[in-house]
Amino acid sequence: MVGPRSAGVPLPRPPLAPGDDEVRHWYENVLGWPTVPGAPLRLAAGVRFDVLDLPAEAGWAAFGRLERQGRCGRLGRGFPVALCGGRMRLLVAAGSAEELPGLLEWLEWGPPLDLDLTAIGAGGSMEAPRPAGPGGEAREGRPRGGGAGVPGGSQGAALWLRPPEPERGAGAPLPTLSAMGTRSAKGGRDSPPDLVRLVNTVATQIHRVRLRRARAGAAVEADGQPLAFS
Repeated sequence: MVGPRSAGVPLPRPPLAPGDDEVRHWYENVLGWPTVPGAPLRLAAGVRFDVLDLPAEAGWAAFGRLERQGRCGRLGRGFPVALCGGRMRLLVAAGSAEELPGLLEWLEWGPPLDLDLTAIGAGGSMEAPRPAGPGGEAREGRPRGGGAGVPGGSQGAALWLRPPEPERGAGAPLPTLSAMGTRSAKGGRDSPPDLVRLVNTVATQIHRVRLRRARAGAAVEADGQPLAFS
Protein backbone atom coordinates (compact mmCIF):
# COMPACT_ATOMS: atom_id res chain seq x y z
CA MET A 1 0.00 0.00 0.00
CA VAL A 2 1.34 3.38 -1.02
CA GLY A 3 1.18 6.09 1.61
CA PRO A 4 0.73 9.81 1.06
CA ARG A 5 3.51 11.59 -0.78
CA SER A 6 5.96 13.42 1.43
CA ALA A 7 6.14 17.17 0.97
CA GLY A 8 9.85 16.84 0.21
CA VAL A 9 9.44 14.27 -2.59
CA PRO A 10 9.18 15.85 -6.07
CA LEU A 11 6.47 14.81 -8.49
CA PRO A 12 7.46 12.24 -11.15
CA ARG A 13 8.96 13.90 -14.21
CA PRO A 14 7.32 13.37 -17.61
CA PRO A 15 9.28 11.22 -20.09
CA LEU A 16 12.08 13.18 -21.71
CA ALA A 17 11.87 13.96 -25.41
CA PRO A 18 14.38 12.05 -27.53
CA GLY A 19 17.78 13.74 -27.56
CA ASP A 20 19.60 14.92 -30.67
CA ASP A 21 21.78 11.81 -30.77
CA GLU A 22 18.75 9.54 -30.58
CA VAL A 23 16.90 11.48 -33.27
CA ARG A 24 19.97 11.56 -35.51
CA HIS A 25 20.35 7.79 -35.07
CA TRP A 26 16.70 7.31 -36.07
CA TYR A 27 17.09 9.30 -39.27
CA GLU A 28 20.44 7.80 -40.28
CA ASN A 29 20.10 4.18 -39.15
CA VAL A 30 16.36 3.49 -39.29
CA LEU A 31 15.34 5.60 -42.30
CA GLY A 32 18.73 5.71 -44.00
CA TRP A 33 18.58 9.49 -44.42
CA PRO A 34 21.91 11.35 -44.08
CA THR A 35 22.05 14.30 -41.69
CA VAL A 36 24.25 17.38 -41.62
CA PRO A 37 26.86 17.56 -38.84
CA GLY A 38 26.25 20.11 -36.12
CA ALA A 39 23.25 21.62 -34.41
CA PRO A 40 20.40 22.15 -34.91
CA LEU A 41 19.79 18.82 -36.56
CA ARG A 42 19.24 19.08 -40.32
CA LEU A 43 18.55 16.55 -43.06
CA ALA A 44 20.74 16.53 -46.16
CA ALA A 45 18.78 17.02 -49.38
CA GLY A 46 19.73 15.67 -52.78
CA VAL A 47 20.60 12.16 -51.56
CA ARG A 48 17.38 10.36 -50.69
CA PHE A 49 15.03 13.20 -51.55
CA ASP A 50 14.72 16.81 -52.67
CA VAL A 51 12.37 19.32 -51.05
CA LEU A 52 9.71 21.64 -52.44
CA ASP A 53 9.21 24.64 -50.13
CA LEU A 54 5.99 26.65 -50.43
CA PRO A 55 3.53 28.67 -48.31
CA ALA A 56 1.61 26.36 -45.99
CA GLU A 57 -1.71 27.96 -46.93
CA ALA A 58 -1.20 26.99 -50.57
CA GLY A 59 0.04 23.55 -49.52
CA TRP A 60 -3.13 22.75 -47.58
CA ALA A 61 -5.25 23.86 -50.54
CA ALA A 62 -3.18 21.78 -52.97
CA PHE A 63 -3.54 18.63 -50.88
CA GLY A 64 -7.26 19.20 -50.52
CA ARG A 65 -7.56 19.28 -54.30
CA LEU A 66 -5.36 16.21 -54.81
CA GLU A 67 -7.29 14.26 -52.18
CA ARG A 68 -10.62 15.09 -53.86
CA GLN A 69 -9.17 13.80 -57.12
CA GLY A 70 -8.03 10.62 -55.36
CA ARG A 71 -4.43 11.32 -56.32
CA CYS A 72 -2.67 11.14 -52.97
CA GLY A 73 -5.06 9.60 -50.44
CA ARG A 74 -5.59 11.35 -47.13
CA LEU A 75 -2.86 13.63 -45.80
CA GLY A 76 -1.49 11.01 -43.42
CA ARG A 77 -0.57 8.63 -46.23
CA GLY A 78 1.92 8.81 -49.05
CA PHE A 79 5.17 10.72 -49.32
CA PRO A 80 6.51 12.67 -46.30
CA VAL A 81 5.35 16.25 -45.73
CA ALA A 82 6.64 18.63 -43.03
CA LEU A 83 5.45 21.97 -41.69
CA CYS A 84 7.68 24.69 -40.28
CA GLY A 85 6.18 28.02 -39.33
CA GLY A 86 4.19 29.26 -42.30
CA ARG A 87 6.01 26.99 -44.78
CA MET A 88 5.26 23.48 -45.99
CA ARG A 89 8.01 21.12 -47.18
CA LEU A 90 7.12 18.36 -49.63
CA LEU A 91 9.66 15.56 -50.05
CA VAL A 92 10.05 14.58 -53.70
CA ALA A 93 12.44 12.36 -55.63
CA ALA A 94 16.12 13.29 -55.58
CA GLY A 95 16.99 15.30 -58.68
CA SER A 96 13.62 17.08 -58.80
CA ALA A 97 15.17 20.39 -57.72
CA GLU A 98 17.10 20.55 -60.99
CA GLU A 99 13.93 19.83 -62.97
CA LEU A 100 11.73 22.43 -61.27
CA PRO A 101 12.67 25.57 -63.29
CA GLY A 102 12.17 23.84 -66.64
CA LEU A 103 9.01 22.14 -65.42
CA LEU A 104 7.48 25.43 -64.27
CA GLU A 105 8.31 27.01 -67.63
CA TRP A 106 6.82 24.05 -69.50
CA LEU A 107 3.65 24.32 -67.41
CA GLU A 108 3.61 28.09 -68.14
CA TRP A 109 4.19 28.96 -64.48
CA GLY A 110 7.63 30.43 -65.07
CA PRO A 111 8.76 34.09 -65.16
CA PRO A 112 7.40 36.70 -64.88
CA LEU A 113 4.95 35.02 -62.45
CA ASP A 114 7.72 34.56 -59.85
CA LEU A 115 5.86 32.02 -57.69
CA ASP A 116 6.75 31.60 -54.02
CA LEU A 117 8.00 28.07 -54.68
CA THR A 118 11.59 26.94 -54.22
CA ALA A 119 13.36 23.61 -54.43
CA ILE A 120 16.14 22.34 -52.17
CA GLY A 121 18.41 19.79 -53.78
CA ALA A 122 22.00 18.55 -53.67
CA GLY A 123 24.12 20.60 -51.28
CA GLY A 124 21.08 21.93 -49.40
CA SER A 125 19.33 20.81 -46.25
CA MET A 126 16.10 21.18 -44.29
CA GLU A 127 15.41 21.39 -40.58
CA ALA A 128 14.81 17.89 -39.23
CA PRO A 129 11.33 17.62 -37.71
CA ARG A 130 11.62 15.96 -34.33
CA PRO A 131 9.80 12.65 -33.94
CA ALA A 132 7.00 12.83 -31.38
CA GLY A 133 7.92 9.80 -29.29
CA PRO A 134 11.03 8.14 -27.86
CA GLY A 135 13.03 6.18 -30.39
CA GLY A 136 11.66 8.14 -33.30
CA GLU A 137 7.97 7.32 -33.49
CA ALA A 138 6.61 10.19 -35.54
CA ARG A 139 2.94 11.08 -35.28
CA GLU A 140 0.93 12.08 -38.28
CA GLY A 141 -1.89 14.59 -38.56
CA ARG A 142 -2.50 18.31 -38.32
CA PRO A 143 -1.08 20.06 -35.27
CA ARG A 144 -3.36 21.91 -32.91
CA GLY A 145 -3.55 25.66 -32.88
CA GLY A 146 -3.29 28.14 -35.71
CA GLY A 147 -0.64 30.27 -37.24
CA ALA A 148 -0.54 32.86 -40.01
CA GLY A 149 -4.12 32.06 -40.96
CA VAL A 150 -3.17 28.49 -41.89
CA PRO A 151 -5.40 25.64 -40.70
CA GLY A 152 -3.37 23.72 -38.17
CA GLY A 153 -0.46 26.08 -38.70
CA SER A 154 2.53 26.19 -36.40
CA GLN A 155 4.92 28.98 -35.54
CA GLY A 156 7.37 26.67 -33.74
CA ALA A 157 9.83 24.01 -34.76
CA ALA A 158 9.40 21.80 -37.79
CA LEU A 159 7.02 18.86 -37.44
CA TRP A 160 5.81 16.03 -39.62
CA LEU A 161 2.36 16.13 -41.15
CA ARG A 162 3.06 12.99 -43.16
CA PRO A 163 5.79 11.30 -41.13
CA PRO A 164 8.28 8.98 -42.78
CA GLU A 165 8.12 5.36 -41.73
CA PRO A 166 10.95 2.82 -41.64
CA GLU A 167 9.28 0.50 -44.15
CA ARG A 168 8.88 3.37 -46.59
CA GLY A 169 11.86 5.46 -45.54
CA ALA A 170 14.87 5.35 -47.81
CA GLY A 171 13.01 3.44 -50.50
CA ALA A 172 9.71 5.28 -50.18
CA PRO A 173 7.92 6.17 -53.42
CA LEU A 174 8.25 9.92 -53.91
CA PRO A 175 6.74 12.19 -56.56
CA THR A 176 9.02 11.92 -59.56
CA LEU A 177 9.20 13.22 -63.12
CA SER A 178 7.60 10.23 -64.80
CA ALA A 179 4.88 9.90 -67.39
CA MET A 180 3.33 7.11 -65.31
CA GLY A 181 3.95 8.64 -61.90
CA THR A 182 4.58 6.23 -59.03
CA ARG A 183 2.46 3.42 -57.66
CA SER A 184 2.47 1.56 -54.40
CA ALA A 185 1.56 -2.05 -53.70
CA LYS A 186 -1.82 -0.86 -52.39
CA GLY A 187 -2.76 0.84 -55.63
CA GLY A 188 -2.98 4.33 -57.05
CA ARG A 189 -4.89 5.95 -54.17
CA ASP A 190 -2.03 5.20 -51.80
CA SER A 191 0.70 6.39 -54.17
CA PRO A 192 2.02 9.93 -54.59
CA PRO A 193 1.11 11.93 -57.67
CA ASP A 194 3.71 12.36 -60.38
CA LEU A 195 5.87 15.46 -60.11
CA VAL A 196 4.18 17.23 -63.04
CA ARG A 197 0.73 16.94 -61.47
CA LEU A 198 2.02 17.89 -58.03
CA VAL A 199 3.91 20.97 -59.23
CA ASN A 200 1.02 22.16 -61.40
CA THR A 201 -1.45 21.79 -58.51
CA VAL A 202 0.88 23.50 -56.06
CA ALA A 203 1.65 26.36 -58.46
CA THR A 204 -2.05 26.91 -59.10
CA GLN A 205 -2.80 27.20 -55.38
CA ILE A 206 0.18 29.50 -54.74
CA HIS A 207 -1.07 31.80 -57.49
CA ARG A 208 -4.61 31.75 -56.11
CA VAL A 209 -3.40 32.58 -52.61
CA ARG A 210 -1.39 35.50 -53.97
CA LEU A 211 -4.37 36.83 -55.96
CA ARG A 212 -6.65 36.48 -52.94
CA ARG A 213 -4.22 38.39 -50.74
CA ALA A 214 -3.79 41.08 -53.39
CA ARG A 215 -7.55 41.56 -53.64
CA ALA A 216 -7.86 41.70 -49.86
CA GLY A 217 -5.08 44.28 -49.66
CA ALA A 218 -6.69 46.39 -52.39
CA ALA A 219 -10.04 46.25 -50.58
CA VAL A 220 -8.46 47.42 -47.33
CA GLU A 221 -6.66 50.24 -49.10
CA ALA A 222 -9.83 51.33 -50.91
CA ASP A 223 -11.78 51.22 -47.65
CA GLY A 224 -9.33 53.67 -46.10
CA GLN A 225 -9.59 56.23 -48.89
CA PRO A 226 -11.81 59.30 -48.32
CA LEU A 227 -14.89 59.61 -50.53
CA ALA A 228 -14.55 62.06 -53.40
CA PHE A 229 -17.49 64.27 -54.41
CA SER A 230 -17.72 66.23 -57.63
